[in-house]
Amino acid sequence: MSGLRINIVLGAIGSILWIIGGLMIIPFMVAVYYGESLFPFSLSLTITLLIAFIFSLMLTEERGEWNMREGFMIVALGWLTAAIFSSMPYIFEGTPPINALFEAMSGVTATGATALADIESYSKSLLFWRAMTQWVGGMGIILLFIVVLPKLGVAGRQMFRAEVPGLKEEQLRPRIRETATLLWFVYVGLSIVEFILLYFAGLNAYDAITHTFTSISCAGFSTYSDSIAAFNNTTVEGIFLIFMILGGANIALHYKTIFSDKTSLIKDEEFKFYLLIILIATLVLAYTLTRGEVYAIADSFRYSLFHVVSILTTTGYATTDFNMWPDSSRFILFLLMFIGGCAGSTSGGIKVVRVLLLMKYADNVLFRTIHTKAIRPIRFNHRRIPEEIMHAIVSFLIIYFMIFIASATLLSLMGVDFVTTLSASIATLGNVGPGLGLVGPMANYGTLPDLGMLVLTANMWIGRLEVFTVMVLLTPAFWRH
Repeated sequence: MSGLRINIVLGAIGSILWIIGGLMIIPFMVAVYYGESLFPFSLSLTITLLIAFIFSLMLTEERGEWNMREGFMIVALGWLTAAIFSSMPYIFEGTPPINALFEAMSGVTATGATALADIESYSKSLLFWRAMTQWVGGMGIILLFIVVLPKLGVAGRQMFRAEVPGLKEEQLRPRIRETATLLWFVYVGLSIVEFILLYFAGLNAYDAITHTFTSISCAGFSTYSDSIAAFNNTTVEGIFLIFMILGGANIALHYKTIFSDKTSLIKDEEFKFYLLIILIATLVLAYTLTRGEVYAIADSFRYSLFHVVSILTTTGYATTDFNMWPDSSRFILFLLMFIGGCAGSTSGGIKVVRVLLLMKYADNVLFRTIHTKAIRPIRFNHRRIPEEIMHAIVSFLIIYFMIFIASATLLSLMGVDFVTTLSASIATLGNVGPGLGLVGPMANYGTLPDLGMLVLTANMWIGRLEVFTVMVLLTPAFWRH
């Protein structure tokens, strides 16, 4: 692996900060429109652009192919830097620094876990920024970086694969920048359609745009403490339901369905398995809610479907406080937190394709136990899956669960209760958002110890980059010349 050129890394991060600073102009204008204090965003904007300018000076004329080490470093530190600088408006509006960093990381990683209490008390400009970071983070700051800064995207392949590892087989164009542009085109198009539908369903323009930001990105921040329950509108719930499902599917397949093969989605094995999980989980959850006499049959299906989709896609919206449901119902939601949406989607989690391939792998092992001389390759969408892919999936799951166990153990040592410990760990690592116990959908993470919040902040960062991108930085081989 080639050497690491720090000037290249800092220069690229400086370019990312130019984007962050530019995006801050939008909530600044929102503050102007609503007559709010301009101090939080004017100061944040000035500091961000100043640091961006300093870092950009370090980017020499040495353009060439960025090596893999630099690609991983730029992606990992790019997300961390984005979270740090995105936290400044929160700090300047009075939020404690650790809570602000947690909130900002939750935003840029499209997690939706909040450390804020009494959300309605914050300025509209800050809540707009909070939602917008999720929209940008949903598709990836690095993808935006590749699209907006083509001259610096010469080594886009390394960055693209580090940022969206599940999309490698779904490259739409030979050039990574063209693929990234097409993905953003679909993403923006879906966002515009959802905004129009929400507006005509009765939401005001501010609520429609902020909730479009956080639903299509499968992120889950709301401008209300009661989340989607604040609207009490079944039409609005239905719109969110549709776009959460779309956001949880492979964005590249949306493009293919619209512009080339109309059957791309319905032919995809992962998407069919994704819908099957939604169906089975909804039926089982509705049964537990009806059996427990929590709701009548119709309401049981309504709440079950919405929350199954919300948790599976790692959006984290809530139309009721599911933390008050029976243990059997909550356990189903807890299991869904581990799965996540499809590869190449805005969702977090392990991803449906990994679960599906792992099931096929287990079936293959059992088959070979009986038929010792048989050779039966694992196939996905009629393509043979190489052994190294399966090894990578198994390795991913081992590391993923090790991180889950480590973070849960650390929280428990801080005195956090069992249910909160487990659900908070997987809800942040899987970028789900709300958990159970003290971090339920109508509560917040701000009640946890500061050190625990830092652990969960790291979880969100590691989980959003699918573990390997961050963990590889901790290996001695990465730093060895």
